[in-house]
Amino acid sequence: MVTHSNINFFTNWGKERLGEMEATVTALQAKAAEVQSDVREKATKVLADLCNQRDEFRDTLKKQSEAGEAAWTEVKSKLDADWRGFEAEVGKYVESFGKQIEHQQATFKLQADAQLKAWREAADKLGSDANKLASEHRGDIDAALTRMSADAIEAEKKLDKLKDAGTHSWSALMAALTETRRTFDRANEAAREAFKRAA
Repeated sequence: MVTHSNINFFTNWGKERLGEMEATVTALQAKAAEVQSDVREKATKVLADLCNQRDEFRDTLKKQSEAGEAAWTEVKSKLDADWRGFEAEVGKYVESFGKQIEHQQATFKLQADAQLKAWREAADKLGSDANKLASEHRGDIDAALTRMSADAIEAEKKLDKLKDAGTHSWSALMAALTETRRTFDRANEAAREAFKRAA
């Protein structure tokens, strides 16, 4: 149970990033026809590269789904580098081909929705796992899950405010997503540590 639960924390991390990747690709594909014709071929190639990066990330996650914690720890640094590379390429794409504020807002909205969905799913799964534990450390687990839920609510408020505003720069939108993603990672790690103590 505990080993399985520890692996859930890695999959939570990966699912959150994959959800954002899929949302990003979906948003960019939906707006691809709006890219100026003189650079559309280059934009199409970059978008295809982003799709490939997303697919490789998904394939790695799928292969790791049955791996042990040691294997996850090893591959997480590679996945983290892959994620950062994807983010950097998206930034370049948006700066080069998606300068319209509506394009950026549409992409941001889908990314924010994907991130919040990952928070909810992680909290639900961890809550389910916690219900299976009878332990003196159950209070630690419940506190970590409560904190995760509270952080998710705050993140949702922050992201909703940005979604509604519609005039923020791409870098401001990405900074907000990065901040809420870090909060998710901290909450996920705190829950992981609480589960480990309960072991």
